[in-house]
Formats: sequence, C-alpha cells, structure tokens
Amino acid sequence: MTESQRQPIDRIVKRDGREVHYDRDRIATAIFKAAAAVDGEDRATAEELARKVEQALTATYGEHSIPSVEDIQDVVEETLINEGHARTARAYIRYRTQRAEARAQRKAQGPYIDNVPYKKIYDVLCWNIDQGCDTVDGINRLIAAGEYPDLVKAAEKRYDDEVALGADQMLERIPGIRIVIIAGPSSSGKTTTTIKASEKLKAAGMALKAINVDHYFFDLEMHPKDEFGDYDYETPQALDLELINEHLAALLAGKSIKTPHYDFKTGKRELNVHEMHLEDNEIVLIDSLHGLYDAMTHSIPSEQKFRLYIETLGQVRTREGLFMRWADNRLMRRMIRDSWHRNLQPLQTLTHWHYVRRSELRNIIPFIDSVDYVVNSAMPHELPIMKDRLFRYFPEAMERYRDDPKRQDAYIRAKRVHDLLEHLTPVQDDSPIPATSLLREFIGGSQYEY
Repeated sequence: MTESQRQPIDRIVKRDGREVHYDRDRIATAIFKAAAAVDGEDRATAEELARKVEQALTATYGEHSIPSVEDIQDVVEETLINEGHARTARAYIRYRTQRAEARAQRKAQGPYIDNVPYKKIYDVLCWNIDQGCDTVDGINRLIAAGEYPDLVKAAEKRYDDEVALGADQMLERIPGIRIVIIAGPSSSGKTTTTIKASEKLKAAGMALKAINVDHYFFDLEMHPKDEFGDYDYETPQALDLELINEHLAALLAGKSIKTPHYDFKTGKRELNVHEMHLEDNEIVLIDSLHGLYDAMTHSIPSEQKFRLYIETLGQVRTREGLFMRWADNRLMRRMIRDSWHRNLQPLQTLTHWHYVRRSELRNIIPFIDSVDYVVNSAMPHELPIMKDRLFRYFPEAMERYRDDPKRQDAYIRAKRVHDLLEHLTPVQDDSPIPATSLLREFIGGSQYEY
C-alpha cells in the first residue's frame, strides 16, 4: 500500500453515536459533488483534497483517532478554504446546511422515518431479529445452514398476513369507502399487493375495479424533462389530473365513462377509448405511484377513500452496522425487472434512478402520514438473489461514473449497494420462492399476470 493509499483513521462516529468504518472515498465524493455544483470536473483534485483533509484530521485528533461526522465536515470546510477552493467550499457549506435543516425538520415531525411511523419500522426490525436475518452475516448463516427455504416461507407468510389484514380493514369500512388507493414508490410491489388484496375482497363478495392511471398520461412531447433531456414519467404533472378527477366523480355518481388509451411506444394518447362503469359491489381501485398525491383525487371526499401504502421497510445491516436503504432495495428490483420487461440495461436504470427518487421525495413521502394502513414489502431472502443477478454491474458502474461530475448520484448508489452485497452469499436457485411471491413480480415466474 502506497503512502497516498494508507488511511491513518479507521473508524468514525455517526450522529446517532454508532462507530462505522472510515472511508476516504466518501470525503472525496462529497468534495467532488460540491465542485460539480460550481462546474468543477476534476475528480483527481477532489481526491487530493480528501487526503489533505485526512492529514488535517490526523494532525488535530491524532493517528487512529475516531473523529465524528461533524468533526470531519468542519475540517473539509477549512481545508477547501485554505487550499483556495472558496467556491467549492461555499457549495459544500450550502449542501451541509440543507442536510441539517432536513434532519431538523424530520426530528420535529416526531417518531417517523420518511413519514412512516417508527413503531412500524421497529416491528419490522424485531421480526428480522427473531428470524436471524437482520444482518448480512445473519442471512449468510441461514444459507450455510440450509435454512434459506425456511426464511422464504416465513417472510412470504408475514407479507401475506399483512396484506390480508389491510383488506380486512377495507371491508370494515364498506359501504363508506368508494375508492381504494394502493400507493407506493417505484418497485415497492404495488401490483402484487393489489392482486392479493383483491383476492381477499372477492372472497367477501366485493370487487376492486381498477382505473388505469397510466392511460391518463399526456402526450410524451408535453412531459417535463430532467437535466439530461430525458422525459420524466415519474412526476404527477405528466398525468391529466383534472380528467382523472372528472372521471372518478362520474363513476361514483353511477355514470359510465370512457377512459383514454396511452400508447407507450408512440408516446401518444387517444381519448374516449375504454368504457367503464361501476357495479353495486365494486370499488374503484387506484394502483399508482402517485395515488397519495392529493390533486389526483381531490374531487372525492376523504372519508370515501381508503389509502394503503407499501414500501420496502427492510431492516438489514451491513457488517459496518449500516442499514440498507429502502430505495436501494427497490432500485435492485427495478434493475432486474427493467432488463427483461422494458429491455433496459441495468446501468440505464441506475442512471435514471436519480429523478425516480427525487419525485418520490417530492410527491409521495410528504403524503404518507395521511394513509390508513402500511404494508412492508421487503423480503430479506431477495437480497441473495439480487447478489447473484446484479452484483457484477456495480463495480462497472463505480468505474464508469466515478469521474463523471453529472453522474455522482449513480456512483454513490452503486458504491453503497456494492458495499451492501459484497459480503453476502449469493443464491442462484430461486425455486424456494413461490409463484405467488411478490418477488416474482420482478424476477419473473409469477402465476399472476402483470
């Protein structure tokens, strides 16, 4: 190991008091992102500055010290200014301030994470601990002991029971509710959850009739674009929200409607195509990424809506004690599904994910506190499957995007997922996963039609 590669600091203290592995690359990437915000494009300079930050930390706190995140950020600011990078320093300080404000806002909201009640997350963590799958090493032990099929059965039952309980709550509110909204971020498993909830309602003599929100997209040329010039399907403003409201009000008034038809190949829609009417035992179903977005259903009184939210609330920790990001779980699902369903290469999905996540933060998460029921769709047994099918793409992504100032989001996500999967035992044989599993929505082999 060369002198430039040697890291005299081994551990750092996070804001919650946990000690985790120190990674100089995280400092370099943070500096590079700040530089990119003021048109900087030199990754090598960012890495040299990260080494100087490290030297300053060692000089201040001593070799093999354990500085806090705040200590490191203070030294980054000082180093950038001392080394003549005032514009980058200002961008870094601005980003740091924004993150601090966001943390303060989350703390003021109470015991929530991404607006999901903390008790729900705690229950998930307890379940994982009880099953021995709350860490990467724990999952590895289950695989080594031949207990992977048992983990699959337990996780599938937990999920099925949660969906059934949600359907029971819907039934308890009939006839008051007229619309069921099943919402969640990309690749959370909305479609399978909708199918399973529908089965439960059908057994009770009720039925969900879906209104296909995708048909309400405006023509592609009217969609907003992101900073790379790509059309953005992820924003609710790409949908004809007023027409959706008009049709919902008509359906609930006992009228027939004709919904549009949107052709994803041509990017065009045709009006008045699919006729739709509600029978006496039918409830309107909205299965949509933006189902919680109030403007989509503002014409319907709140008491007539039942809102179910689904998210991958996984509570699996890396060897460093860091919890897997929920969005990273969903990213991996979508990378697999896009490759066989939409003919997109996994790295295309990775680079697209920045505005998927941005839209979630803007148009989904702020409205979660209005939901009636939350379902956890995370399956700890899916991670070894993801390792087998996806891991090879992440080193390539890290190499490709590491020096690209416009693709730092993709680089950071790729590195984070790589670090999560690196020590996980891969599982190639997916035969223990039943054909009714939510995971089949993404890896294929489902008995359901999507």
